[in-house]
Amino acid sequence: MPPRRRGASGFRGVRVRPSGRFTAEIRAGGFRLTLGTYNTPELAARAYDAAAWRFRRPGHDMNFPDVESLEEAEFLAPPPCLVDDEDRRRHRQVQRRIAIAERDEQLMRQWRAQFPNDVDNTDAFFANLRAQRRSNAAVAPSKPSQLGPKTTLGGMTFGRRQPPTTSRD
Repeated sequence: MPPRRRGASGFRGVRVRPSGRFTAEIRAGGFRLTLGTYNTPELAARAYDAAAWRFRRPGHDMNFPDVESLEEAEFLAPPPCLVDDEDRRRHRQVQRRIAIAERDEQLMRQWRAQFPNDVDNTDAFFANLRAQRRSNAAVAPSKPSQLGPKTTLGGMTFGRRQPPTTSRD
């Protein structure tokens, strides 16, 4: 798989806002977590790296490979800008979500190590499902006009309505 493209900011996990500020985001457990908005792309990238360390991401996912530990990444990361109670509430909510996602990834690693057969069975199931969908897509006509009076596909019957025939005697 090719490496992920870095955005206009030049850093992984950093997006430029219309206001000219930079937002740090990280994906974890199927969710996109916003880590905060910063004045420079470097500060946002430091915040991303601290979160990536917390999620135990590999070194090639980091923006600054010279950082060697979670403690160092958190030390170098800027504190979030908490102006009012609403900012503090959102920050606590994000921190809870990060903790939940961290715990979820940890439990998934343990589950994969403890039940490798389940992982293999799950992978085989979804590979089989994808193959079935591809074969069904190859069989299915692409346009409704290609359908005959009745076509059976995967146990379902499709067909065009035939106009009623009238005979004039």
